[in-house]
Formats: sequence, structure tokens, C-alpha cells
Amino acid sequence: MLRRLSASTAATLLFLSASGCVKEISSDERLDRETQNLAVKDTPGVSELQKLTCDDTTDALGKARNVNRPETDRLVDYIELYSSLRKRTTTFEDAMNRNPDLSYREGSQQIVNAKDTCIQQTADVKVEFETYMRELVEVPTVQEIKGGNAVTIARLDFNTLRQAIETLEPDDKDSLLGRVANAEKKISAASPPPEDTGAGGRKPRK
Repeated sequence: MLRRLSASTAATLLFLSASGCVKEISSDERLDRETQNLAVKDTPGVSELQKLTCDDTTDALGKARNVNRPETDRLVDYIELYSSLRKRTTTFEDAMNRNPDLSYREGSQQIVNAKDTCIQQTADVKVEFETYMRELVEVPTVQEIKGGNAVTIARLDFNTLRQAIETLEPDDKDSLLGRVANAEKKISAASPPPEDTGAGGRKPRK
């Protein structure tokens, strides 16, 4: 009995000694493992993906295309629609990349078809959205008659136009943003300075 205990103890000591030679994982490696586990855990399942669709763009596109609406409102609709489609497409792609089995389970064809539809819809809307954005950057101002004189004014809200450029992230983003800034400066330079009304809010007497 003593010999067995000694052998067991020796084995334990040998194991502990060998374990001490095992390389400890770094904090970065541990973080990567935890992130991967969390990513798999947070990946949407089949039931969640089956509820996701990109077939509901008709109304939003109709509003964005309506030439009778203000340019700023139309651009906001394009920004929101494109951002939504891109987010849904990313959800599909991330889920199926993290869990490839989703493509082969029962009912997976519906998910694959929905993902393909989202990819196509996102691409189509991006082309239309970017075409409109570039048209606005090309001609950001219009002439308006005020007091019998032609006055140059902004065609739309320049901050919304900047947001559209940032959302699309084209290769020439910096150049486009620069053109918007130049147009804004021209509008500011052409605008008459505000009339001094004095501290009491009334025009000073001459």
C-alpha cells in the first residue's frame, strides 16, 4: 500500500513538474479565445435569420426617388435605407462565416436566398444612392430670386451631404468632402452680414 502511494505521489509530482513547463497563454491569446467564444454565442440562429429579409425596400426607395420632395429629405432616406441593408447583409455574412453549418441545416435554403437578396439589394441601392450623392456634390447650389436679384443658395443641407459621403465611403471621399466645404464657403461669402440691431434688438437710429 505504501509503495502504491509512493508511486502515485511520484506520478503526481512528475505531472506537476511537467505542467510547470507548459507555456502560459498570453493575455492577448486569452482575449482572442474569449472573443471567439462570445462571437459564436452571439451569432444569430436559424430562427432569427429566417425573420431577416431585404424584400421590404419598395416604399423607402419610392420616397427617396420622389423628385417632388426636398433634396435633403431624399438623401436622408437613401442614407437610412442603405445603412439598414448593409447592416442586414453583414448580419447574414457574419453569422454564416462564424457558423458554416447554418448553410446546411433544414430550412437553410431560405436563409441563403435571403442573404443573396440582401447582397443584391445593397449593391443596387448603393449604385443609385451614390449616383444621386455625386449629382448633388457636382451641383450643390442653386439660384434663387430675392428682391429682384439672383442669389446663390445651398441646394440642400451640407451636413446631410457630408453624412452621405461618409456613409458610402468612396475612394475619393476626401475630394468630395473638400468640394462640399468649398461650396459652403462660397455660400457664406455671398451671404450679406447680419444687420446690427443693437443691444435692444432694434435698428440703431441714424
